[in-house]
Amino acid sequence: MWTTEEIAVTTLPRERVWEAVRDLHTGELTYDGADRFELHGPFAVGTELTVTPDGQEPIRSRIDVLEANRTYADVTEFGEVRLTFRYDLEDDSARTRVRYSLTIDGAGSAAVGPELGPQISADFPESLAALLAEAERRAERSRLDA
Repeated sequence: MWTTEEIAVTTLPRERVWEAVRDLHTGELTYDGADRFELHGPFAVGTELTVTPDGQEPIRSRIDVLEANRTYADVTEFGEVRLTFRYDLEDDSARTRVRYSLTIDGAGSAAVGPELGPQISADFPESLAALLAEAERRAERSRLDA
C-alpha cells in the first residue's frame, strides 16, 4: 500500500467546504486546472463517474464513501491496483481542516505506488488550494447576495 495526503485549514464552515467538494464531483463546479466529473446516476455510494484529469484521457471511477459534510471518496481500479481519492472534513476550533488523500492498494501497489503515487499527487497542494479558493468565492458571493 502507498498513501499520501495534503492538509489545509480554512475559516469556512465545514458545510461550505462540503458544497464545493460535492459540486466538483457532481460536475456542477469547474475551474481552471480542475478535473472534470460526470456522474452516471445519483450522487451516492456505488454510482460510477467519469473523471477527466486536466489534459488527460477520461477514466472511470466509483463513489466509495459519502457522508455529507464529512467525507467523500471515489475509487479507480486498474487491474489489481486500486486508487482511492478521499476528502475528509473536520471541525478545528472555528475553522475546518480538510484532508485530501490518495491511497494506492491492491496486489501490485507495492511496485506501482512509489512511482505512480507521486506523479498523481504532485498537484495536490495546488488542487486543494484552488478548491478552497472556489469555496471562499462562493461563500463571499452568497454573503453579498444576502
